[in-house]
Amino acid sequence: MAPSIRLSPAARSLFDEPLAIAVQGLGPRQQVTLRTSLRDETGQLFQASAHYQAGDDGELDLARCPALPGGSFSGLEPMGLLWALQPQKPFWRLVKRDVQSPFLLQLEVFEGHGERPGRLLAQAQHERAFLRDGVRRVPVREGRIRATLFLPPGNGPFPGIIDLYGTGGGLPEYRACLLANHGFAVLALAFYSYEDLPKEMKEFHLEYFEEAVNYMLQHTQVKGPGIGLLGHSKGGDLCVSMASFLKGITATALINGSVANVGAVLRYKDITIPPLGVNRKRIKVSKSGIADIIDALNNPLEGPDRQSFIPLEKAECCFLFIVGQDDHNWKSEFFAVEGSKRLQAHGKEKPEIVCYPGAGHYIEPPFFPMCAASMHLLFGKPVMWGGEPKAHCEAQIDAWQQIQAFFHKHLTGKSSGTSSKL
Repeated sequence: MAPSIRLSPAARSLFDEPLAIAVQGLGPRQQVTLRTSLRDETGQLFQASAHYQAGDDGELDLARCPALPGGSFSGLEPMGLLWALQPQKPFWRLVKRDVQSPFLLQLEVFEGHGERPGRLLAQAQHERAFLRDGVRRVPVREGRIRATLFLPPGNGPFPGIIDLYGTGGGLPEYRACLLANHGFAVLALAFYSYEDLPKEMKEFHLEYFEEAVNYMLQHTQVKGPGIGLLGHSKGGDLCVSMASFLKGITATALINGSVANVGAVLRYKDITIPPLGVNRKRIKVSKSGIADIIDALNNPLEGPDRQSFIPLEKAECCFLFIVGQDDHNWKSEFFAVEGSKRLQAHGKEKPEIVCYPGAGHYIEPPFFPMCAASMHLLFGKPVMWGGEPKAHCEAQIDAWQQIQAFFHKHLTGKSSGTSSKL
């Protein structure tokens, strides 16, 4: 019997779902190399490989067989061939631009453990999709709002969430649509560098975000009385500002966010919050030209920089802070702890803080490969994001559960039955 690759699900799975990989028809204890390849929409290639040895029966099940040293990872890692994918081009991050098409994953099995691949024994293709069947993708161009709304299958109304990304700008939709697959109505909201929105991060007006909140609160498919906010990086401090000043927000989850306003002036009515000061002299650049910017921001507890601290004690919502303890973009854990202190000092409920040792800045939905370094738009050079691949992958899986459980609890009053802490 010729070797063949067995996948479950066989042809297609959602990107945040596990994929079971096995090879059958090998010789007893045969040594093989497994390789995965994936091209993003710009054509950039990502690859991972691992060395394995089949069992006495010629079967190789990645859920039971550990990878041997010498590949992209070792040990028992059923999903290693996905989370260990690395770009062939330096400083390139895997993102999904068009959520309506899947990523195509190629799997190959080669003979032996050599430096160069041996004879090709088997190959397979698998689609990693972003939209579950029945999820509706609705472009939103109402008033000033530039966004995409994802609605789950079935009759709503559904708990509503606004999803914000960081300084990359544009309109990333992949996290919002993956979340909609799990029963939430999610608005992926652009706030700059998209269509007719401002081209640069100079100043933001909270009235724009208020329009988006009101759009969700009035939508017939969104279950009230309030909505949730989910923000990563710069999107995190925008969510904190929205929660602090706007009505109708019940739950706010931040992924490596800041509790000080960063990068641009924030205005709302007659209130102005200046951005936290930056000292470029505190940036360290390695021999390879990668910048470590973790110390670049000033401390929002000192001097004039205190004006940048967002008054989150005004918020009427619950908070969840997801923290990568190896975040090198900024001091996420410090921000979470200071935010917690400030809330409690004003008699507010203590927020949930979930910390992940070994996780970096870009905590994405499950199975996105860790991006160790990439170009930073504001600094104009590659910066390190931190993280250790295996720990970072485990953090992404757990954080995804924590985020859904948090929103289920506060937006529907139901527990989703997940409570895993790393």
